[in-house]
Amino acid sequence: MTNAEAANSRDTGLSAAPLRVAALFVQRDGAYFGLKGVDPWDEERDARLYDGPYPVVAHPPCARWCQLAPVNEARYGTPVGHDHGCFAAALEAVETYGGVLEHPAYTLAWHAFDLPRPRRGSWQRTPRGWVTEVSQSAYGCPARKRTWLYYVGPEPPDLDWSDPPGEAVIGGGINSGECVGRRKIEKREASATPEAFRELLLNLARNAYVESEAAA
Repeated sequence: MTNAEAANSRDTGLSAAPLRVAALFVQRDGAYFGLKGVDPWDEERDARLYDGPYPVVAHPPCARWCQLAPVNEARYGTPVGHDHGCFAAALEAVETYGGVLEHPAYTLAWHAFDLPRPRRGSWQRTPRGWVTEVSQSAYGCPARKRTWLYYVGPEPPDLDWSDPPGEAVIGGGINSGECVGRRKIEKREASATPEAFRELLLNLARNAYVESEAAA
């Protein structure tokens, strides 16, 4: 990548070429499979074993960290955060190789791993990277699906921080006023990554190359 291309990546958040990225904890044959320059790690490959060298987009499982996790612990005995090290491995990969980690807004993992709570409308600096909150409905998801991002790399671009309500609901939304006039999204659709959101995450990870090349 030339200096001019690196500068363009810094300004726009878009890489000049499809630089290689590892997509961790993704669905087999899902949104990240079959893409040029993307190395997908599904459950069978076990993304906890990823050891570089590419920047990553990390989607660690969230069931043990969600707002209902304490209820599930009381009801079924499954401890909060008992994800067999998936979130810890995702965090280590992002901080080691650069890239971005996404998790549902209000995830209990953020506090457990000392990540600062994000605010909508901007990126906030952390000791190692940046955090923010977005709604996947702004990127094509039929439900609002508020999401927290942790990014490690050079200064990230502005995002679409709007909060469209969407035309569907996920999980707890079916028990709130949000359910009125909206369909319920089933599990596989709820966990899928919209194409526009996937491209945003991939471009953030590719942007991490700028920092690694500058240090070389």
